[in-house]
Amino acid sequence: MHYAIIAAGQGSRLRMEGICAPKPLVQLDGDTLIGRLITLMRRQPDCKRISVIISPAVSDFAVTAGIDPLPWAGADDVIVASTPGSMHSLHRLAPHLRQSERFCLMTVDTVFRPEDFDAFTAYMRQDTDADGHMAVTTYIDDEKPLYISADTGSWITGYFDTPLPDTRYVSGGIYALPSSSLDVLDDCIRAGMMRMRDFQRALVASGMRLRAYQFSRIIDIDHAADIDAALSLIRPKTPAYSSDTDNKPI
Repeated sequence: MHYAIIAAGQGSRLRMEGICAPKPLVQLDGDTLIGRLITLMRRQPDCKRISVIISPAVSDFAVTAGIDPLPWAGADDVIVASTPGSMHSLHRLAPHLRQSERFCLMTVDTVFRPEDFDAFTAYMRQDTDADGHMAVTTYIDDEKPLYISADTGSWITGYFDTPLPDTRYVSGGIYALPSSSLDVLDDCIRAGMMRMRDFQRALVASGMRLRAYQFSRIIDIDHAADIDAALSLIRPKTPAYSSDTDNKPI
């Protein structure tokens, strides 16, 4: 598996709330967000390569701050580029990802329990019926969540900006896809689309069989308060959550 991280955002909302470091360099339990993800990816038994994209501002901040080693030193490919959004960041990663049959992509502000991710990667390795696997959760903390509908076989049938009666889950921002999905991405770029949710909708429209897989909780680090919530997630004070601990296809 080729793992990849989109870490090209500026974290402007965090700066407004007093967090000076760019989002990829935000500390969480003694590690940066980007460094933590690289560690979790590298420990997967199928990890063949890791590619990341960071913005020049992130790179400059790390160098100016004298961070050594750089948090992304564990990646095999590091692209430094400014992009208008996550979908265009993925497009910059695409030439590297096309070198592998499959890739697993996530954004740097995605925080989850390590055991959830281990279970997810183990499941997608043995589920050969699906073209791709998408992490979902019932825990909604995003300001603009992407709602997901799925049938009884956990096959994703649609992505929606507003909830419908059958959209209990939201996207978790972790995508395991075949490299052929990048052809759909090219079509989206040519059509002038900008958002990752447009790409996800295009994947469903293309006929790609995407399986939803439920994580207990996934937290996006958008605000300073999200850091405390993420710490509570990865260092829970109680043995388990009551209703959202199961990791499974939905």
